[in-house]
Amino acid sequence: MLELSFTAADVAYTRFALSPLWEVVASVRVLKSAVTHDLHGRWVVQARDRLRGFDWRPLGDLVPTRVIPGFLCPPPTSPLPDLDSELAILRATPAEQVAREVAVIPEITSVPPEVDALAEMIEEYWDRALAPFWPRIQRLLEADVQYRARRLTMGGASALFADLNPAVRWREDRLFIDHVTLSARRGLRGKGLLLVPSVFAWPRVSSITVPGWQPTLRYPPRGVAELWVDRKVTPPQALVGVFGTTRARLLAELDNPASTTDLARRTGLTAGGVSQHLTALKAAGLLSAHRVGRQVLYSRTAVTEELFRT
Repeated sequence: MLELSFTAADVAYTRFALSPLWEVVASVRVLKSAVTHDLHGRWVVQARDRLRGFDWRPLGDLVPTRVIPGFLCPPPTSPLPDLDSELAILRATPAEQVAREVAVIPEITSVPPEVDALAEMIEEYWDRALAPFWPRIQRLLEADVQYRARRLTMGGASALFADLNPAVRWREDRLFIDHVTLSARRGLRGKGLLLVPSVFAWPRVSSITVPGWQPTLRYPPRGVAELWVDRKVTPPQALVGVFGTTRARLLAELDNPASTTDLARRTGLTAGGVSQHLTALKAAGLLSAHRVGRQVLYSRTAVTEELFRT
């Protein structure tokens, strides 16, 4: 059990942030123990296929099932950082700090790569396994932040934490967090608590309370159980009226990232015709493209995801 005590300043400085780098690390943990992460099973199948031929084992070796070295996923310093800005912090980590943090984790037995090589490995992993899905993930995370910000505004800390997670309980001026391996009482040192929703944190929460880092709580967002559920493939008639039948159908088919060949097979269109439509949709900001090996996968942007919300 971890007990965090709040002062008035801590409540005032409690904030939210997203972290693409943490999603990388947490998703690696999911891939290493997929049998216990049925909720992400559909993503696991696709990610493993896209990671074929890429040796991400040095990254996996740094992600044990319990304690993860802090340098690998420091708390974000801004509300909506991109992966590049978080990797810049990773690249600036002194070699002595890396060695010190790795040495105290018995599960890590291999020598970690240098931070520049590690950052490049993370970039490749991100491009293959997460970038095509990021608009969907980000939309869910941002929706949770908006919901919890309203709870905090309307009912204070007690309302914010009331339905955050079964492992988290607020009582008076303290937050109690169930931890399997940690039992401690700590203050937030006037820095407040950083709340980071994370789809790959499911089903547990994790925390950072060591000096030198912003006190942080990572937790699964609302609606994560529906993240990988197929949505309607038939495009709404309103979108058909705006984009035309073919382009609206292609946007609907891209509920999950797909290649030109995949889309041609599904729709009966020629690969050349699909390519022309995808190029136009990408130029309009409705699609993004990510190279995975020899394939280019297209996925809907956050703007397009909003159009398909029901």
